[in-house]
Amino acid sequence: MKISRETLSNPTVNDIARVAQVSLATVDRVLNERPGVRKITVEKVNRAIADLGYVRDTAAANLARGRVYRFLFILPATQNEFVDLIEDQITDLSGGLKRERTQISCTRVPAFDPMALAERINALDPNELDGVAIFGPETPSVRDSISRLRAHGVAVVSLVADIPSSERNTYVGIDNVAAGRTAAQLMGRFLGPVTGNILVVTGSMLARDHLERRLGFDDVMARDFPNLTVLASLEGRDDPNLIERLLPQALAGARKVIGIYSSAAGNAGLIRHFANVVKTSQPVIIAHELTALSRKALGARLFDAVISQDAGHLVRSAVRIMRAHSDKVPVNPAQERIRIDVYLKENLPPDIGGI
Repeated sequence: MKISRETLSNPTVNDIARVAQVSLATVDRVLNERPGVRKITVEKVNRAIADLGYVRDTAAANLARGRVYRFLFILPATQNEFVDLIEDQITDLSGGLKRERTQISCTRVPAFDPMALAERINALDPNELDGVAIFGPETPSVRDSISRLRAHGVAVVSLVADIPSSERNTYVGIDNVAAGRTAAQLMGRFLGPVTGNILVVTGSMLARDHLERRLGFDDVMARDFPNLTVLASLEGRDDPNLIERLLPQALAGARKVIGIYSSAAGNAGLIRHFANVVKTSQPVIIAHELTALSRKALGARLFDAVISQDAGHLVRSAVRIMRAHSDKVPVNPAQERIRIDVYLKENLPPDIGGI
């Protein structure tokens, strides 16, 4: 007889065994997805779980088994203040998570180097990890490496830059196309009806987040601000020194650059250039990520606006999602949505932790 969920207010594994007419050991094997149970028996147990409305106490089960979650963040090795912020958040969070039987760690790989990233992923022992968060480029070699992790049951999330063609579980980060569109609206409204050129400073057009921001930016600029011409991207590889060297030529002559969209990192080079060059008129500058450096640039009115995402939210969300996938429980999409924040000098949050 099928039992409604209202029949038992707090069903237990004993109730599942009784309804499915199997042993407690069999119920335990099914709940923990261990081998040695016939398919028809698994179906009986799962049907009893559904009929009873049984909700497993994952925390209690993990405590009983002595389970510890092990999550790894793979970040690019680059002169990027925002990546440093993410690593700081990982370090800060790790202490508190020990009480929740969760270990998180971080490693760096060369930026914009998909082969190095794939090699680092392939070197991981999937038996030593429950989840991996990856901030890196989308290439066939990286996708294959992610497939290997997933085949061994390791949860994988892409961080900041999505890898949608892979078997990753989900993406944690802002909508980068929408971020680019937001930057374009700000740029066009700040500049008004004047004509001129807009320079886009990016890291690499091979990086999906940078490419998506450029696509969103171009779409809105072409549609809403035909008086402004967007120039080819200046690829600075997130390297402040390279950006500082490239800017004089990019801004020279009769190009009349009246706006700069810094869609990636390396803002220190942009700031140093304008600090050392006397200009009759400062271009409107829209940058990404609220860091100590961009905060100072906003305060000095060198930057007009900064589009940002919360580094702490990124890390906490990635951990929650990897843990949920490890436990095979639902994720709350509303809780994990990363917002696009827009900061001006007038709405800067309190300076906490040097940011």
